[in-house]
Amino acid sequence: MLQKFSLARFGLIVGGSLTLMGIITYFLGNATLNLIGLFYGVPVLLGGLALKAAELKPVPWTKETSPDLLALREQQATSIQNQLRKDVTRYRYGQQAHLDESLERIGLSPTDEDRPILSGIRETETDGAYTLILEFNSPFVEMETWQKQLEKIERFFGPNIRVELSQQQDNGVDVALIRVPE
Repeated sequence: MLQKFSLARFGLIVGGSLTLMGIITYFLGNATLNLIGLFYGVPVLLGGLALKAAELKPVPWTKETSPDLLALREQQATSIQNQLRKDVTRYRYGQQAHLDESLERIGLSPTDEDRPILSGIRETETDGAYTLILEFNSPFVEMETWQKQLEKIERFFGPNIRVELSQQQDNGVDVALIRVPE
């Protein structure tokens, strides 16, 4: 539930309401509510605005996960797959893009402008194994570069993971993180 909750929106609503209350009570002559509204409302409103400026929205699911896949996830998903799924499907603050540091460590982010952008996520089954698929929009990083970094990608996403890359239309690259039995 908290994954879909924006702290920025909360700050804007609460701060805006308190500030508005402070302004209205100022004109009505109620000094106590005026001070409470302005002294608490303005800083909360400014905090909400700052969070909104630094907000990174959750990556959307491109395909609904079936109950069978949910059961398979519970049985087979690695801790890294679970953490990755949770991280990219919640609001983030202070980052320019999802997985920006990860892509930089792997060698797939030559510059901030040329970085592949995570545009979607989905789950599937590959030969009976749980698979988490990361969908990237990668107009500036060629598929050959992704293929050269395949071993690094597998090491980065941890043990018991096999990675398969597939080229999609319109500069898309799907990175399938497939659970490998121990």
